[in-house]
Amino acid sequence: WKDDIKIDQEVVAGYVGGEFPPNGGAHSGRDWGAFDIQKEVIGLCPTECMWMDGGKLKIDNKECTRCMHCINVMPRALHIGDDRGVTILAGAKAPILDGAQMGSLLVPFIKVEEPYDEIKEVIECIWDWWMEEGKNRERLGELMKRQGFQRLLEATNIKPMAQHVQEPRHTPYIFWKEDEVEGGWNRDINAFRKDHQR
Repeated sequence: WKDDIKIDQEVVAGYVGGEFPPNGGAHSGRDWGAFDIQKEVIGLCPTECMWMDGGKLKIDNKECTRCMHCINVMPRALHIGDDRGVTILAGAKAPILDGAQMGSLLVPFIKVEEPYDEIKEVIECIWDWWMEEGKNRERLGELMKRQGFQRLLEATNIKPMAQHVQEPRHTPYIFWKEDEVEGGWNRDINAFRKDHQR
């Protein structure tokens, strides 16, 4: 989904008050103690986009990466939005020694409407890149690992976004290019220090 998470504040209060079991009752075999929304939902949000304000749950949807942890813990209170589509992942594989590995998120959201041109355009860009750069018997995931995820983003004309990042403020594959840096790489250090004094 692309729009905001739907929140039923009355049901959130019901979870906090112990009226509903968290995780749809999946962990009800033992006494885990009272449900703690701060510890079990807000504190585990990977982007820290949630907080309680006056007994109401607030979500900064611009920061949300749609990991669905909060929805899984409180399925009666939180629901995905109405603007729905598909997510495209690329590079999944199942090597014998390492085990099954999920693909990397390439397109966080794309509409699913006939004639599916947006989806076809992404797939054709991936095919073109793989046919141009792939080695003999090399799979897409191996090509991505060899050339880097940033190169795949460039080949598919997809701009880097928050959902591509594994965890907040951690960018393992996005690097600046010289033409993107104002003034290029070679700048006068004294002029820089003059503008950036402590």
